[in-house]
Amino acid sequence: MTVKAVSFVAKSGTGKTTLLEKVIIHLKERGYKVGVIKHDAHRFDIDHPGKDSYRLTAAGADTMLISSPEKLAIIKKHTQSPPIEELIETYFGDMDIVVTEGFKKSGMPKIEVNRQERSTSLLCRGENYDATLIAVASDAELELDVPVLDLNDPCAVTDFIEETFLQ
Repeated sequence: MTVKAVSFVAKSGTGKTTLLEKVIIHLKERGYKVGVIKHDAHRFDIDHPGKDSYRLTAAGADTMLISSPEKLAIIKKHTQSPPIEELIETYFGDMDIVVTEGFKKSGMPKIEVNRQERSTSLLCRGENYDATLIAVASDAELELDVPVLDLNDPCAVTDFIEETFLQ
């Protein structure tokens, strides 16, 4: 079974996380199992000095998983980021939908978030034409070849995702 996934893309400071947070809440209220992957172009660390998991990783573990009755976390060292499709298939097979933040260069279906105050140009239209763009969530009226959703109406964005991927 192929897991359904859509990526929210935008320029930094546009409000991707805020919109995505609201969409996730609406999807959960509708009974869906939702997975999320956040792309980070910078280095990040969820493991902190002094913790046992940090000590084990620092000792040389290439993969370290910590598990409790309610959640798990995995720290896996690699030389380059695995393809998003591989991450989805490996870790999200039990989800109804996976929404990602970022991954603007992937071949995944994309919803671009556009806030006119931040930028009047789009990442996926204009200079660069991305054929995987399926919609734009904007606070402006735009004439595009894909649906334009109201950025300030996360319920409408959720409706679009549900109609496109989950029915």
